[in-house]
Amino acid sequence: MDWQPMADKVGAEVRGVDLATINGEDLYALKQLVYDRGVVVLRDQSLSPEEHIALAERWGGIDINNYFPLQDEYPQIAIVRKAADQQTNIGGAWHTDHSYDQVPAMGSILVARTLPPSGGDTHFAHMGAAYDSLSDDLKAEIEGLQAFHTADHVYKADGIYAHTDIGKDLRGHDVKTGAFHPVVIRHPQTGRKLLYVNGSFTIHFVGKTREESLPLLQRLLDAALTADNQCKVVWRPGTVAIWDNRTTWHNAMNDYHGYAREMHRITLSGDALAA
Repeated sequence: MDWQPMADKVGAEVRGVDLATINGEDLYALKQLVYDRGVVVLRDQSLSPEEHIALAERWGGIDINNYFPLQDEYPQIAIVRKAADQQTNIGGAWHTDHSYDQVPAMGSILVARTLPPSGGDTHFAHMGAAYDSLSDDLKAEIEGLQAFHTADHVYKADGIYAHTDIGKDLRGHDVKTGAFHPVVIRHPQTGRKLLYVNGSFTIHFVGKTREESLPLLQRLLDAALTADNQCKVVWRPGTVAIWDNRTTWHNAMNDYHGYAREMHRITLSGDALAA
């Protein structure tokens, strides 16, 4: 498989692969690249909705999103969109999807459908490199810690999005979430140690209040977002990105006001996480 790194520690751009037909050893190699590099970008793809779903099924199970609007004919596909007259975007803060679930989703296959002339890039950061960068003292401090994750404050009827101009587009206001996960996990496929907290859904450490947890949590968040631990996906027509929620955080830039952006996302089922 022909690929080039997008940055030193995170991301890969793959050439010469047709996602509509990839299977067997090539699909296995693509999976391993996603697990290792965190996010893989493929250009000049022309996936139909049926091919998008078939690719996800060959990869593994599909998780149906509880919050985003779904395609009427293809409910496996969630629509991530911002209209030209809207100011708020979905995912415009550093996070990892579904950390609030008992068994978090493995990742996503995101297909670009409608793009602004420029902007709307998605940034990624590598949580294996983030863990490696921690001092020995900080690694010892978080060893064995667990943290509580939830999305209720974001998606509930009076949550963050409800007070914005995209609130009416979202679903799942009554869904209740909450999960405890180790702060340091081992990747289920690679065995690499990963930092597993994020600024959007991690609320507090077990045995501490939110206020007591914030200083340590902020130290971990800051350690993850060094300039050399990030890459940027610049979207173009025909671009598909596949990422691993365990290995990365991501952040969708909201810098294209006045233009529409629509992406089609399938969420890939994951594995239970362990320290």
